[in-house]
Amino acid sequence: MENFYLILVVILFALAISDLIVGVSNDAVNFLNSALGSKAAPKWVIFLLASLGVLVGATFSNGMMEVARKGIFHPDMFFFSEIMIIFLAVMITDVILLDMFNTFGMPTSTTVSIVFELLGAAVAVSIVKIKTMGGSVAIELANYINSGKALAIITGILLSVFIAFTIGAIVQYIARLVFSFQYRKSMKYFGAIFGGLAITAITYFILIKGMKGSSYADYKINETETLQEWLSHHSGLILLYGFIFWVAFIQLLKWIFNIKILKIVVLVGTFALAMAFAGNDLVNFIGVPLAGYNSFKAWVGAGAAAPESFTMEMLAGKVGTPTYMLLIAGLVMITTLILSRKAKSVVSTTVDLSRQNEGDERFGSSLAARVIVRGTTNFNKKLVKAFPDSLTGVVRSRFAPFSYTSNEPDPPAFDKVRASVNLVVASILIAIGTSLKLPLSTTYVTFMVAMGTSLADRAWDRESAVYRISGVFAVIGGWFLTALIAFSVSGLIALFISLGGKFMIFVFVAVAIFMIVRTHLMFKKRSDKAKVEDEDVFTEKDEVEKVLAKCNKQVVNSILSASKIYSVSLESFLKEKRGGLREGLELKDELNRKSKKQKNKVLTTLSKIEGNVDSGHFYVQIVDYQREVAHSLNFTVEPLFEHLDNNHKPFTENQSKELKNLVVEIDEFMNFMLHIVKENKFDLIADLIKKRDQIVDLLADYEKLQIKRIKGKLVNSRNSILYFNTLTETKNMLLHYINLIKAYRDFITVTNKQSK
Repeated sequence: MENFYLILVVILFALAISDLIVGVSNDAVNFLNSALGSKAAPKWVIFLLASLGVLVGATFSNGMMEVARKGIFHPDMFFFSEIMIIFLAVMITDVILLDMFNTFGMPTSTTVSIVFELLGAAVAVSIVKIKTMGGSVAIELANYINSGKALAIITGILLSVFIAFTIGAIVQYIARLVFSFQYRKSMKYFGAIFGGLAITAITYFILIKGMKGSSYADYKINETETLQEWLSHHSGLILLYGFIFWVAFIQLLKWIFNIKILKIVVLVGTFALAMAFAGNDLVNFIGVPLAGYNSFKAWVGAGAAAPESFTMEMLAGKVGTPTYMLLIAGLVMITTLILSRKAKSVVSTTVDLSRQNEGDERFGSSLAARVIVRGTTNFNKKLVKAFPDSLTGVVRSRFAPFSYTSNEPDPPAFDKVRASVNLVVASILIAIGTSLKLPLSTTYVTFMVAMGTSLADRAWDRESAVYRISGVFAVIGGWFLTALIAFSVSGLIALFISLGGKFMIFVFVAVAIFMIVRTHLMFKKRSDKAKVEDEDVFTEKDEVEKVLAKCNKQVVNSILSASKIYSVSLESFLKEKRGGLREGLELKDELNRKSKKQKNKVLTTLSKIEGNVDSGHFYVQIVDYQREVAHSLNFTVEPLFEHLDNNHKPFTENQSKELKNLVVEIDEFMNFMLHIVKENKFDLIADLIKKRDQIVDLLADYEKLQIKRIKGKLVNSRNSILYFNTLTETKNMLLHYINLIKAYRDFITVTNKQSK
């Protein structure tokens, strides 16, 4: 029996390592988005400072381990075997849940997940225990669950969302009023003071407040005082001397090395926030396994009595965590931070939602966002009228758009003033929560601070506000979904293990491994596809030959995709192969997505294509005609699938022969068009047009044959509508492709002339 529970402890630690990897991939957004979004330094510098912050912060998290042991439930009410079931259910759920969110690039809260997983598993095990003893769940459940502490934690997490957004918006508004977007002039006079205040605040809350309960808190400074007590007694002097030191130090760096003050603030803030993250969130990853390990040691120390009768009141006491374990966890976090591709995906979500300039919006519009934007716009108009024009004019001038990096090929998403506010405010809020032993969600805090500063900075203008707000709602909705899924799945796993016995433990571990591998493959496939698409995107660095090559590749891929979609869809429909037609649907959706993305990016692309207006004009036409082809295929394939999916009668034998012949003709047309595009043989376009006209005449003949069938009552109305629709959309596709080839010819010709 002892060996079995030793295996369970090993499984817990294996899950902890996996949880550290998927958790850091998710939470990297918390401390990297400001530095990466503002491009404050080279990536290796940012990652180095973040890594040091994580390593130092890991040793400050000792006191937080109590949350995992006794924060959600009363351990003295459970036996050792029951505690192990709770911990296993929590870790299995956490690994699956966080990995799923990472795969889709959505930042979620590791704190919320761990709290609700502990709650769900504890409730499930408590219900089984109460029912086994013949008690009443409604009456006795409160004896098992630490409802007061759990409610305080949940309330603190939800309250932090509102506080973080509000404080972030207020501080950023004040900062922008002081510095404006042309901040370099103001920084000459107030930069050192701003930097000194920011870093002093970080120092105070991270070092002094964060020291409470850490591994170093009880270190003896002298015979009467510990390090924590000494810092507490001398906090006023530390603040004063710290402010003077930082102001002088920053100003000296500015004078001697001309180092930009905001860069220092952002980098120190990145270190501090990484430190606060590790100090606050490490419990989410290793707190549960360590609690399981401590439980196992206590059980073995008591003689390895029957696990179903050994009570766990020892977890209610204070248990220290070896510093080396915290450091090992910190090293795993650092390795993941540097290597994880999923971390970059999650970071990009927050950066995109807080971006100052225009660009692709990751989220669509929603009714709630439209109502909010419309309401706030009307309210703002009334508010402006209530103040004198002189005052509103001054405020407007401080928020006048300006960027020092607008001419860069890949400018920062926002400036360093906002990045500094993001880091300072988030660091302070998280450090306060850590010092109060409240497991605040670092994701919620940092994300909502970033959203608040974006709002105050007028990054959400009327062109982007509905999409940004919809994105925020989507992320927040994911947070609530996290809580619901975490509670439900953890509870169900604990329930099945309690009722199904030891075998179910290994079943769920296998499920967790399968889910991680599956989502990893899914993410890799999507990342590889995105990488291939990015290779076709124009950049300022592209020479004329590369521009022409990329445009050629776009058109060739469009023709190849359309040809495959058309042939696969019609052939599958005629053979009544639903799976093949579903493949055509998926290919059609992919082409539709790509063409839409290209059209949405056309403004950015035009700014990167060198040359006169004509060159850009022809590229716009290429993109438009590709989009029209995608529409034609959409209106061809969707009705075919709907007809087959509803099990309607197939086409007649004559109709099938006609469409099979049409597929052959279209295939020849597409191949001829590919030959023209690949070889740039534009003198053959006249022959292509003749081929198009022949197919159009063929379509007209088929329409006449269908009319004869209608008059002879050989087909019904549904059959006729579908048949005519297929012929019409085929003709539209051919017309659009001829226009596309002409636009491509003109683009190539004009671009070549400009390069000479």
